[in-house]
Formats: sequence, C-alpha cells, structure tokens
Amino acid sequence: VPIWPALVLLLFPSAVAAEEPSLLDGWHDVWLFRFLVNMLGYSTIIIPGYLLISYFKRTNYAETGSGFCFPLIKTCVFGNEAKTSLFDDTSAASRNEADSGSTLKQALKLIFCAAGLQVSYLTWGVLQERVMTRSYGAATTDQEGEKFKDSQFLVFMNRILALTVSGLWCVMFKQPRHGAPMYKYSFASLSNILSSWCQYEALKFISFPTQVLAKASKVIPVMLMGKIISHKSYEYWEYFTAVLISVGVSMFLLSSTTDKHPSTVTTFSGVIILIGYIAFDSFTSNWQDNLFKYKMSSVQMMFGVNLFSCLFTVGSLLEQGAFFESLGFMTRHSEFAFHAVLLSVCSACGQLFIFYTINQFGAAVFTIIMTLRQAFAILLSCFLYGHTVTLVGGFGVAVVFLALFLRVYARSRMKSGRRGAQPLAQKV
Repeated sequence: VPIWPALVLLLFPSAVAAEEPSLLDGWHDVWLFRFLVNMLGYSTIIIPGYLLISYFKRTNYAETGSGFCFPLIKTCVFGNEAKTSLFDDTSAASRNEADSGSTLKQALKLIFCAAGLQVSYLTWGVLQERVMTRSYGAATTDQEGEKFKDSQFLVFMNRILALTVSGLWCVMFKQPRHGAPMYKYSFASLSNILSSWCQYEALKFISFPTQVLAKASKVIPVMLMGKIISHKSYEYWEYFTAVLISVGVSMFLLSSTTDKHPSTVTTFSGVIILIGYIAFDSFTSNWQDNLFKYKMSSVQMMFGVNLFSCLFTVGSLLEQGAFFESLGFMTRHSEFAFHAVLLSVCSACGQLFIFYTINQFGAAVFTIIMTLRQAFAILLSCFLYGHTVTLVGGFGVAVVFLALFLRVYARSRMKSGRRGAQPLAQKV
C-alpha cells in the first residue's frame, strides 16, 4: 500500500474529500489505513501522558508535591510501591478449601462454570461473525443492506461494559490493597485494544473457523519467542504437540479453496492481521503477568486495563468522527444495537467466568473447557453461516484439538509429579 496517499488524506482530508469523495471512501476501506489512523488517535493521548509522567518523575513529585490533585497524580504515576503481603492469597486458598464441600457440590459447580463459559463465548463468537460479515437493514434477500465497518467501536462497547462490571465487582467484594502505578495498565490496554481490533478486522478477510484455528496455534510463536529471546528450554512433548498443531492448521488451510464457499478464502491481509493479533495478544498476557507482582486481584487487573482501553478508544473515535457515526448506525438498525450490547455482555460475563473457574478448579480444567469451546465454535459457525470443511480440513481440525488436549494432559501430569515429589524432599 503506498504511503503518500495516506499522508495526504491525514493532512488534508477535507480538500481530498471535496475533489474526489470516492478516493477518500476507497482509502477508508483499506485496513492498514484505518489501523494507522487509529494509532494516530491513540498517540494524541499517549504522547502527552508520557510527557506528564516523565515530568512528575523528574521533579520527584511524590516527595515534593501537594494540593488537591496530589493523591490522584501519586496513584496514577507512582502508586503504592510497597508490595502487599500474601495474606490475601492464603485467606483465599483457605476459603476455597472450606467451600470445597461434597463431590456433588463440586460437580455442580464445575457444570455451572463450564456452561457459563460455553454459553458466553459461543454466543460471543456467533455474534462477532454476524456483526462483521453480514449486512443490516435489508428488507428482502434482493436488497444489499448496510454493513457495519468500524471494529474500534465494537472494542469500545466491549470495554465500557467490562469496566462497569469489574468496577461494581471491586466495590461489592473486598479486594487486595492496590499498589501498581495506574499508568502501567496502559501498556497492556493498548496491546489489548489492538489485538481485539485485529480479531474483528480479520473476519472481513478470513473465515471464523480459520481464525479460531489460528488462535489455537498461538503456542507455536510463543515457543519460538521464548526460545529466541528468553533462551527457554522446552520438553519433548511440547515440541511434538507444536508440530501436530502446525500440521493440523496447514491441512485445514490448504484444503480451503476458492471453489468452495467464498468465506473460506484466506487472503494475505487476513493472515497479516492474524499475525498482528497473535503478537499483540502475547504481549498483553506477558505484561499482565509482570503486573501481578503487585499482588492485585484479576478483577482489579480487568478494571485497570479496561479503564485505559475506554480512554484510548473513545478518544480515537471522537477524533475521527466515528463515534457518532457508529451511534447513528445503531439508531438506524436496532438489530445491530441489540447484537452489539449482547456481544459486550457475553464478553464481560465470560471474563468473570474465567476468573471464577481458574480460582475454583485451576488452569488445567479451564484450558480443557476453553479448548472444547473452540471446537464447538467451529462446528456452530459452519452450521449457522455455511462454511464448508473438506474431509482433509476436518481431519486437520481434529489433529489440532488432539494436540491441545495432549498438552493439557502432559502439563497436568508434570505438575502432579512435582507435587508428589515435594513431601519426600521435605522428609529428607
């Protein structure tokens, strides 16, 4: 994509629109142009914020500052650097042991978690594909209707509801003392926004089953980055399952041809956007892991990240004029408004189910539930939206999920082996 037309449109949008409206519309449909415009909007918030933070740190404002804004600035820039104790963790563990109860009670609790995760994320996946790939307002099949194009507005809708839910949760239930400087959430927030934007945008170029499989194969670049950057060593079964995943994904992608359903065509733009999604999502999880050293709860993390996500997205949308344009689309198409709100509700509820499931049953059980969810999502998408999967493609999907279950099984065996070895070491 040439750079100079984008620069001309950014610098002189009104002049270009007056002379050649079709040119402006054409460039607005290019995903790279929209990505750069979004980044420009975020930079109008990030750059002033960076300068202010640098100034407060340089002047040692935490020691010399005073006045009405001092507590707010101290919380945002410096935080409470003293790490919280492990009291909250141990008390939470004791609560879990006390509440474990009977086998029946635990089984019912597991069914509740599994059902909540499946319903939340399967509904979310179906709605995501509906909003990004289908038109609204067509009274008959002959009419073309109007498609919603602004992925950033959907990200904002998801984040504003998640912010509200996590804020109410923090008020209603006791949380650990917060110690992290608030600005540190902005890094994970920006990468989280960009990964979500890529996730929505990719559906314009690739099918939903392809996107789900690409997410399932995220372990491959994560292992490569760990090997190159951190010089990590991996077990033989990790290499074996990574190869299985890559073989399964390749079988699925190569079996999807243009003479099948049009939506199964994988374009180069879709692949690039998916790579962006994987990169941004990997950064988000690693940065959040780094933030958890402050002993915050998962819901506090959810609140902090979504707070900055709302700030970034609403600022960018207002600067582009897309905020009120998207609201206008919602008023014209009540069905879209319902879908967008339900999409956000499913996303927020899904996050809470994630926290609760991991807290009650651990990461291994959660991973199994979410792996099953990905398999169900592909089947549901093929059934509802007519994606065709060949015999070879179906076998590739089966290979991918077999590899994912092997990873969960091997990891749980390793952890149980380590736990069994610990008491022997203590006796000696």
